[in-house]
Formats: sequence, C-alpha cells, structure tokens
Amino acid sequence: MRDHRVRSGEIELAVRERGEGHRPTVVLVHGYPDTSAVWDEVAERLAGRFRVLAYDVRGAGASTTPEDPDGYGIEALLGDLAAVLDAVGGDAPVHLVGHDWGSVQGWAAVTDGPAGRPFAGRIASFTSISGPDWRHVAEWARRETTGAGPARERVRRAGRVLDQARRSAYMPLLAAPGTGEVLARVVTATFARGLKRAEGGEPRTGHPAPTLARDARAGLGLYRANLRRLPAGGATAQVPVQLIVPTRDRYATPDVLLSARGHADPLYVRRVAAGHWVARTHPDRVAHWITEFVDHLAGGPDTPDLARARAAGRPGGEYAGRLVVVTGAGGGIGRATAHAFAAEGASVVVADIDEGAAKRVADEISGAGRGPDAGGGVGSGGASRAGVAHPYGVDVADAEAMERFADYVTEHFGVPDVVVNNAGIGVAGPLLETGEADWARIRAVNLDGVYRGCRLFGARMVERGEGGHLVNVASMAAYAPGTDVAAYSATKAAVLRFSECLRLELADAGVGVSAICPGVIDTGLPRRARYVGVSADTADELREGAAKVFARRGYPPERVARAILGAVRRDRALVPVAPEAHLALALDRLAPPLSRAVGRMVGRTRDRYRDRLAP
Repeated sequence: MRDHRVRSGEIELAVRERGEGHRPTVVLVHGYPDTSAVWDEVAERLAGRFRVLAYDVRGAGASTTPEDPDGYGIEALLGDLAAVLDAVGGDAPVHLVGHDWGSVQGWAAVTDGPAGRPFAGRIASFTSISGPDWRHVAEWARRETTGAGPARERVRRAGRVLDQARRSAYMPLLAAPGTGEVLARVVTATFARGLKRAEGGEPRTGHPAPTLARDARAGLGLYRANLRRLPAGGATAQVPVQLIVPTRDRYATPDVLLSARGHADPLYVRRVAAGHWVARTHPDRVAHWITEFVDHLAGGPDTPDLARARAAGRPGGEYAGRLVVVTGAGGGIGRATAHAFAAEGASVVVADIDEGAAKRVADEISGAGRGPDAGGGVGSGGASRAGVAHPYGVDVADAEAMERFADYVTEHFGVPDVVVNNAGIGVAGPLLETGEADWARIRAVNLDGVYRGCRLFGARMVERGEGGHLVNVASMAAYAPGTDVAAYSATKAAVLRFSECLRLELADAGVGVSAICPGVIDTGLPRRARYVGVSADTADELREGAAKVFARRGYPPERVARAILGAVRRDRALVPVAPEAHLALALDRLAPPLSRAVGRMVGRTRDRYRDRLAP
C-alpha cells in the first residue's frame, strides 16, 4: 500500500493506493462517520485486479479539517474528488464507488447537473451503496404521495414514505446546533458496539478509526452544509450505474435506494441481505460485483446475473428483473400467483405436473392468451405483459425430477429470488378408510414437495448470498380441526410448522419463509380431490357439491395471489387470507374447545349430506 498527500485548496487529503499502476483504477469514497478504512476488506480483494484508490474525505481520518464550518458542501467535496483524480487518478477514466455520503457526492459527479460537468469523460462507471441522489428521492416521495390508484394502494405508498421519514429523522438532528454535538458524542460512544450488534461487523484495527470522536464532530458539517439545498441541475446519470441495495439498511429503505430507476441507462441492481455497512460485512460479495461490473463494461460476458441486474434497474414493476418459481401453477392459486408476479415485472417459471397446463399459463403471461378471468385479479381482461414466463412439467412428489428441475432453472435462468411451493392435492374421508397409497401420495405432494422446493432452491439462495423468499401454501386446515380431513390437515399443519422452523433457520442468510393459509377459495381443487370410503358415484357427487360450495363462496384465487406478494414484500411469517381463515386462526389460538366444536358441527353437516347421497 502506498500513501499520498493530495492538496485540495486549504485541505490535505490522505490517499491510499493499492494494486499495480497499469491496471484500471477504482476509486472508493466513504461516508459518515467512517474513514477510508471502511473499504479495507473490499480494497484488498480488488487490488489483485485493479489499481485501487481510497481517501479520507475532508475532516475525517488523516485528512485535515476545513476552517469554515460550511466547508462541507457538495461543491467542496467534488473539488476534493477532482483533486485526487488530478494528482493520482491516472490518464484513463476511473470507476467510482461510493458508500453513504460518498455515494451522495458520487451521484452529483456522474449526473448531468453543473456539479457533474467537470467529471465528464473522467468517470467510466459508478457503483452506489446506501447513498441515493436526493433529487431522485424527492421525485420518488412526490410520486408515492400524489399518485392515483385505489385508496388501499395510496395508503401503502404513503406508508413507504413515512417509513423512510422515520429512518431519516436523525439527519436534521445532526444538522441542528448543539443537538448535533450531543449526537456526535453518542455516535462516538456507541458506533463500534452498534456496528457489531446490528451489522455483524466486528471491530478491528483501523475501523472504527482512532479519530472517530473528531470525525463525528467534524462530519456534522456534511449535514449542516447540504441539508439546506438539493444539488442543482439534472439528475440523469451520464455513465453506467450499479446499485448495491442492502435490504436490511436501517437508514434507507430499498424503495429509496431504488429511486434511481429511470435516471440511469444502463442501471444494474444488486440486492444483498445485509445492513448499512455491507462493505465490512460482505466484502467478498461487494468486491465480486464491482469486478463483474467493470469487466462487463470492458467487454466481458453478459452473465445471467448481470442480465437480471440490468432488468431490475428498469422501471416496470416491483419485481422487475427478478426470477420467481411457482409450482402447481397450471391453475387456481398457482396460476393467479404466476400472473401477479409477472404483472410486477418478474420472470416466472410456471411449473405444474400437467405440462400442457403450464404452457397455457406461460402463453397467457407472454401475451398469446388471456389473463386471469375478470373479478379483480391481476391481469383481468388480458394477458400479463410486464414479465415473461417459462413452462416446466414436474411432479413435486418425484425427488429426482425435482433435482433436475432445480438444476434446469439455475442453469438457464439463475437462482430464483422467490419460490412459491403451491402444488397440492386433497384427500377426504375417514382416516380408517385411508389406505397406504393415498396417505403416501398426499404426503409426497403436500409435504415432501414443499420440503424439496425449500431445500433445493433454498440452498441455492443461501449460497448466492443475496437473500430470497420461500412461500409455502398451507391451508386453514393446518389449524382448524375437522372430520374426514385428517390426512389433508396433517400435511398442511406440517407445512405450517415446517415453515415456521425454516424461517428461523434461514433468517441470518436473509432468506424469508412465509406460510399462506388461504381459506375457502374458488379453485379447481375440490373437483380433483380424492374421496375414500365411499362409492365412485358418491365421490363424484361429493366433489360436485364441494365445488358448488366453493363457487358460491366466490373468493377468487387472485386475492390469494395478492396476499402472497404482500407476504414477500413485508416478509410475513403466517398469512391467513380469507375471513374464515382469520376466524379459524383466532379460534385456534383463543378458544380451542370452540374451534373443535365448529369442526364437529361442520363434520356432522357433511355426514348428513353424504348419507343422503348413499344408495
């Protein structure tokens, strides 16, 4: 490592250089209350491929502090960046990487406003981590709070803005005279402990820096000089941009970090289940993404991950550029869920034991057929065109077939971001009449199929290191006891508890797990259920009677699909959907005897109906 002192007006900047001088140059800029040491792990990993420059910004670490308290404006910070490039940046354009305030000034350097003009042709790319452009954020907030749409959606959008406002409440306090100094002392006292507890970044020599107390006080100027005004001019990036979005950042929501969509072309989005100091906690991942990005801009291959990262940077839906796998997607809840994710921009693998049905749904999504029937569903009255779909025929009860399925998806499309284990069958009738074959089949599909989907795709999510979500469709029968449904209820109860346990197991890897308990939904499942202990004619009558009950209930699968998207969005553990599913859950938790009494009553009604059908 080579140290340099670079003069920028009255300021001397401490610059650290790693790697060989003839290689492409990467410049790393830190935020508050850090020094360039926050980049040490990333810089060491990059130094094998690049020339790496990291410098302490003014008032931090080994750099000097401006005499004027207002000397922390964006213009001054960009002057420091220009001085570093003039002195040690080399002749070729550099690849800029910024975190926190380093990213805020990076946006000013690469966009089309006056501040960015001196850097035209000097910066080849920009990687932004946890530091959005404030102009993008202001536009996002206006759009979220003034946009049209159903009242429920407007409330949800407003909630996103309020959530970010809550997370940003510390900023005006840091800018306030007196209050800022008090908070700076709090930062000094708690920074290392908070980093270890919340971010997992173990303190080590150099970070937090020995100068932390001074840096925290001096860095208040960043807030005091810049919160009063937004950067002037345009907000469109003039270079390729990569967003690294830590989904667990305490200070910026993913929505805010993704506010750059539409303001950069190309824009690549990489998500990671990490907190604010992701460079400390996930240096391998950050260094890999920077390397892959720079190599690609230099002519390297467009890998599946890069293609999806670019698609994720385009406006067009919450799940733009993301891959979703849905089993049992040939009809009912699975079909509606595939359409719902596609309507939000996702690429969807439509899997079903009936490959023909999977192809029909994939054609609907791709525009060759019609979308889900009218009635409030996503895509009503037409095809879902925001995403693309790929059909696949697979029996989730076949272990080897599921292995091939997981390999196929990973090889052709990459690791899924969301997997919805929806495939299921029904068996009804007395348990004493349920033979080994029926028991084995319902367990193999309803429980083993969920296990395989979670194990095979969950392992790939964990290995990738970018998080993900597993959705397991259970049933209100998981917690609502009843007669003649022992086999079905047992598998669904197992799915529910399995999901709760797996959620705890995968939490640290950033993989969420949700169990969905729909209720009485108008799908084709009642007509496909197998009835045991009765004649074939009676079974047909029972299936038809159950189908009519479900149809009269009229609760469409599209509403379950919306609940699934909400479960993923909010990382919910258990989601009852229809009112009866909520009521059954409340009875199970608060009044188990009443829950069992309701089950007996429903069973007796069913018995009387079955007796009338008997010859």
